[in-house]
Amino acid sequence: MTEILRTAHTFELSQAELTEIRALLDAAFEGGFSDEDWDHGLGGVHALVRDPDGTLLAHGSVVQRRVLHDGRSYRVGYVEAVGVRADRRRRGLGDRVMEVLERVIDGAYDAGALSASEDGARLYRARGWQSWPHRIEVLAPGGVVRLPDEEGSTYLRPAAGRPLPGPASPGDDTALVFDWRDGDVM
Repeated sequence: MTEILRTAHTFELSQAELTEIRALLDAAFEGGFSDEDWDHGLGGVHALVRDPDGTLLAHGSVVQRRVLHDGRSYRVGYVEAVGVRADRRRRGLGDRVMEVLERVIDGAYDAGALSASEDGARLYRARGWQSWPHRIEVLAPGGVVRLPDEEGSTYLRPAAGRPLPGPASPGDDTALVFDWRDGDVM
């Protein structure tokens, strides 16, 4: 049995598909997927994996964000809303979703970024994503704010042929400063 992979921009998804994706994510995150989390996953490219019978098994999306680092603004493909049905986990579906999203990042962005749970981090590290070892900040309405809880759970991946943003010199602790958004900023 071969799963079917589809990519689509948010505007190409029907209301029924969006409702189905949201239900998958609510179940995958066991009620910990908020309305703001849902909003963060919209407006970009979605990867959907279905059984041949049409059942949605996995989803992820990549949306554009801006990140400031060392005096430069980067256009980053931010991975959001990655979830796999509980009864289909550890069968490569997350890899299939990420393969598609990474292709989008390679073609459209300076780098990829995401915030990972401990469980999710295994998938991303295995695919070559690197934990950002320095400060994480956000350009909030009141100015730049440090996000110490996001330090250690933020991962980057260079887009094909482009270097990752990094420290200008050994010992440099220059922060990544992400754009503001409502809800959980990362």
